[in-house]
Amino acid sequence: MAELQNLAYVVIAASDLGAWRTYVETIVGAGTCEAAGGALGLRLDDHPWRVLIAPGADDDMTHAGWDLGSDEELDEYVAALRAKGADVVEEAAGLAAARCVTRLYSLADPNGFRHEFFTGRTGLVADGGALSPILRGRFVTGDLGIGHILPVSKDYDEGVSWYRSVLGLRYSDRIRQEMAPGVYADATFFHTATGRHHSLATGAFPSPKRLNHLMLEFSDMNDVGFACDRAKKAGIPIVLELGHHPNDQMFSFYMRTPSGFGLELGYGGVVIEEGKWEPQVYPVMSDWGHARNMNMVD
Repeated sequence: MAELQNLAYVVIAASDLGAWRTYVETIVGAGTCEAAGGALGLRLDDHPWRVLIAPGADDDMTHAGWDLGSDEELDEYVAALRAKGADVVEEAAGLAAARCVTRLYSLADPNGFRHEFFTGRTGLVADGGALSPILRGRFVTGDLGIGHILPVSKDYDEGVSWYRSVLGLRYSDRIRQEMAPGVYADATFFHTATGRHHSLATGAFPSPKRLNHLMLEFSDMNDVGFACDRAKKAGIPIVLELGHHPNDQMFSFYMRTPSGFGLELGYGGVVIEEGKWEPQVYPVMSDWGHARNMNMVD
């Protein structure tokens, strides 16, 4: 049965592309490029871009792009979506070209953005993304995709069911932490066929944004610490200090982006090997660190 291979890209509508360019080049360490429609492309590897920052007032995620691996898998996946009653549509050639893909389908998400499905990424580059010289290593991408997203579900049970039964994502695990007597923070994590611990997670909590955070992973642990230091020196708000998650084993910190949602930069995430993975329900979001900046308002 055809299934999603990885989260290949995301699209953000942003009101200040100049702030994003400075943020990416001087804090995060990604490369940048000019993209169709006056957008800013963020480059992490040999793809033309992995994050597209498009002009817009939302300051939020608008699209998530998923690679199906082959034309046959894409056709089978789209047919399966339609058999479930999903209103998946084929996008025009112009939008496919702007996304640097050969074929493109999309489907509305119950939480306010669209999922895009494709094969055949075009415009690959030979310079490895022309990453900033501030990095010691690189970004962990390839078959694992760009990292993960955590969209906020308007209805948590509906969101979990939709991501699992409609998109067909594989269940990884769950965290349910008691924050106060009888009050819980709850999140469910999903992976794709290639096994990054989670390419998408969702939870239900007050949020002005569709996207709680985007995660990008470094190949060198030192780049996490250096990025955290650069963010603090530049006055970038830190949402969660350096810490470690018990489920995906990610060492990371979270900072605010120019669009207001979070960016997690991490190292050491788990890759799931099917048949050897035992999903669990964890009682804490972080087993150490990740102290919350109480001056931050989510």
